[in-house]
Amino acid sequence: MFHLTSRVRKIFTDGLSSVTGNRSMKKEQVVNCQFSVWYPIFKQHTIKSLILPLPQNVIDYLLDDGTLVVSGSDHNAQQTYTNNSDSDDEEDIQWSDDETTSTVTAPEFPEFTSKVLEAINALGGRVFPKLNWSAPRDANWIALNSSLQCDSLTDIFLLFKSSDFITHDLTKPFLLCSDQDSPDPLVNYELVLRKWSELIPGGEFRCFVKENKLIAISQRDYTQHYQHVLKQEEQILHAIQAFFSQHIQYNFLDEDFVLDVYRDSQGRVWLIDVNPFGEVTDSLLFSWEELATGGELAQQQEGPAFRCTTSEVTVQPSPCLSYRIPRDFVDLSTGEDAYKLIDFLKLKKSQQEEEEENPPQ
Repeated sequence: MFHLTSRVRKIFTDGLSSVTGNRSMKKEQVVNCQFSVWYPIFKQHTIKSLILPLPQNVIDYLLDDGTLVVSGSDHNAQQTYTNNSDSDDEEDIQWSDDETTSTVTAPEFPEFTSKVLEAINALGGRVFPKLNWSAPRDANWIALNSSLQCDSLTDIFLLFKSSDFITHDLTKPFLLCSDQDSPDPLVNYELVLRKWSELIPGGEFRCFVKENKLIAISQRDYTQHYQHVLKQEEQILHAIQAFFSQHIQYNFLDEDFVLDVYRDSQGRVWLIDVNPFGEVTDSLLFSWEELATGGELAQQQEGPAFRCTTSEVTVQPSPCLSYRIPRDFVDLSTGEDAYKLIDFLKLKKSQQEEEEENPPQ
């Protein structure tokens, strides 16, 4: 879902503007892979979803490094703190109602909050959130349930504000495009809420399409070995090829793109996401050099090349592990930013209050 490879992450860190390899991806192709563009085309073959326009004040909040959490209800009003710098006591930061103390106010978006909660309820009370392209997969570790499952605006914002993928969507969606000299297209940012579905990682596959031909299929979770994938390779290939030829081929706006699909326990294939055909999308068990030029793929017999993790020996750690120590928590651990500590404590308090007011049914 518009995931960044470690190679791309290095670009962000070093401030580089280009990489070697495939540079044929155009800005128009990235635009066409926005969720709101492809979802109406393939709505019958994917998970039910709702799309909400993202207000500018919410975008500003997501890009603001100064505040970690958001208040999603009116009863969470402003709280204040006093910093006693002359004291070495553990209670240097004291909560107070004194109007003379410094004030930290959690931003609130009542109208947007109402729309989000209405959409969550319409989708069964649990959702998977994302923006135009990316989901905050690199931030699932920060959620209390270590999952991207959300049932409140607080859950969604906590994930979004902790995600480099989301920041990339909001700031550099066209970074790796070859037509850098052309103006960036206008992007209308949207919050996408997808009905929560329990997907087994071993059933997810990434499909690479070039010139409207399915040229390669990779196991999506390549860090793990799934015995059934190797045993059912022929059935998986047949099911994905049939799904592609019947529902996807020639129906998308571009002829080069990448699909994420899911094959369920009944053998039915579902579309999960559409990604740009370029290095901004993780090539998983293939390389972009061979995908772009053909390489050994051209030597394959009829049908797409299929790759999966074949044994426990090749199991690798998740690439998202590198995102698990954000700057916010470095500041917390070193005591460099009291504001972020206060925000974090407010989040815990807010979640406890929500659980008390809305106990599980």
